[in-house]
Amino acid sequence: MIRPPGIKQYIFRFTSSLAFFSSSASSMSVDSISKAKTKLLPTASSLNIAILSGSTRTDGPPRPILGPRVAKFIETTLLKRGHHVTLIEARNSELSLLTKPHFAYSRSQTPPKLADIAKQLSHSDAYIAITPEYNHFPCPGLLNLFNHFGSSIFSFKPSAIVTYSAGQWGGTRAANSLRPFLSELGCLPVSAMIHIPMAQNVIDDDGHIKIAEDVKSWEGYVTR
Repeated sequence: MIRPPGIKQYIFRFTSSLAFFSSSASSMSVDSISKAKTKLLPTASSLNIAILSGSTRTDGPPRPILGPRVAKFIETTLLKRGHHVTLIEARNSELSLLTKPHFAYSRSQTPPKLADIAKQLSHSDAYIAITPEYNHFPCPGLLNLFNHFGSSIFSFKPSAIVTYSAGQWGGTRAANSLRPFLSELGCLPVSAMIHIPMAQNVIDDDGHIKIAEDVKSWEGYVTR
């Protein structure tokens, strides 16, 4: 029987936690249980965050290219808060349309670029998925990027969704479609989502908020 990627890790974590609490809880005070749980959780003040940006557009007119400027804004905001950020863009990833996923290769035969991205994703504590909206759905570049890798890479880590558009809705329908996809990968998305309508009027080509008075508002929106 072939088990899905990551199932052994899931079973181990679940049974270990169950055994720990069933054998210890009866003899521990509420205070000591709280301290024990704290030891099991990471306490670092900064996280390794991978941003996966799905835009693959190379031509601007009649609509400006918005993906890179949105990704740059998110990256800069996180760096200001002391996090370590890795930006992985579908347009620069050199990954073709999926024909063979990372987990289907033997270690010695894995293409170097695919192995590099897998390593970056594995070392990340959390993920941010950035997508425009195509036909009320996440863009194909983002889904293709994610689908090159198995759930064992993403499992047990949180994710967040950022969408944008040149129009008034900010890609909200794409976000709703992306939530179950990320959940099935095991990187459950947090409830708060970031939507940027008319992004060309909000963020410039260098990833900066265009209107100075709005900087704190947008940075607060992103980091809530």
